[in-house]
Amino acid sequence: MPFLALVAAVLLLGIADSMVNSYIVLFAADVVGLTPLQIGVWASTSAIGGITISWWLGRAFDRRPARAYAIVVTLLGAGGYLLLPRVSSFPVLLLMAATVLGAMGAAFPQLFTLARSVLGEGTAGQRSAPLLRSAWSLAWAVGPLLGALVLSRGGYSWLMWTAAVVFLGSALTVFVVPRPGPVLVTGSSPGRTPVLLIVSVTLFFTAMFAGGLALPLFVTRALHQQPASIGVLFSVCAAVEVVATLGLAMAPARVSQRALILGGFGSFVGYYALTVVSSGMAMLVIGQALRGVGIAIVGAAGIRYFQDLLAPATGRATTLFANASTAGLLVSGVLSGLAVEHFGYRTTLLLCGVVSALGAVAFTLGSRRRRLSPAEDQTIVRG
Repeated sequence: MPFLALVAAVLLLGIADSMVNSYIVLFAADVVGLTPLQIGVWASTSAIGGITISWWLGRAFDRRPARAYAIVVTLLGAGGYLLLPRVSSFPVLLLMAATVLGAMGAAFPQLFTLARSVLGEGTAGQRSAPLLRSAWSLAWAVGPLLGALVLSRGGYSWLMWTAAVVFLGSALTVFVVPRPGPVLVTGSSPGRTPVLLIVSVTLFFTAMFAGGLALPLFVTRALHQQPASIGVLFSVCAAVEVVATLGLAMAPARVSQRALILGGFGSFVGYYALTVVSSGMAMLVIGQALRGVGIAIVGAAGIRYFQDLLAPATGRATTLFANASTAGLLVSGVLSGLAVEHFGYRTTLLLCGVVSALGAVAFTLGSRRRRLSPAEDQTIVRG
């Protein structure tokens, strides 16, 4: 069944991604010896590579749909993580970030684009985004704990190598998905680029990635928790994401997408407000629950929102959303590194909350200007 194959590919991709990215900051700081600013530059370079490759492949998919795009970029990422433990030169790390590691950023939107293309515009296609997003969230519930286990037994080298094998499994699974059909010519044309909505998504993910860089250091350095606690926190967040994303797929048609997405922004602001006053794991865990709700709503409903707005250009729509999130990584890398060095961990997290609130304002204005039809605004899952 195509949908199950897609779920498996997304699940494996997410497990590998969460295994490495839950600990990549600590790897860069403790093993390679990078400063917070260098870590930020490295993350931003990876984002630039991801945006460029995703943009190119998104337009290529709309012209000539194919599974090969997702397969190739995942294989490149697997090769990159096989080599990463043996690299200590900062210039070489930057080169890898811009190429093989950055290419991995295109795998996520390519799988979601492939799902919409293969499953069509009916009920299955409409539900593909939230359901696949729930698989991604489930992967992030499992991956950090699996990463913690591998890290405790084999260190960072085995963590990267294990993730590379899982990435390989994801690429091979895509071969089971049927080839997408040719592009169908329709009488409609994709809508204009929703600039304010792109800004809102970029601000949301800027806050998410910046917080993701600052949180491990805050928890281990300021609150003196063990490194394995980071995996626990990320897993709690991902578990909540799974439940919240499945809830989106089953939500009744009368529920407004716009209101839900704004609620997701509000939940994210609440997460940062709670985190900056935390003094131990209990409050951090509650904060991660709010974080999971916010990521689930904006991540899942947001993809669907863009696909509906820009139909039938599915590749362009999904890539715009994904690149907006990657642009958040690009912006957050250097800024979070500078903020941590000059203002400390708590202030950086507080600033992330402010950025989340600004994203909510941008989405409010952008979604009003779009003047969606009742079907677009009210429907989360058709059928």
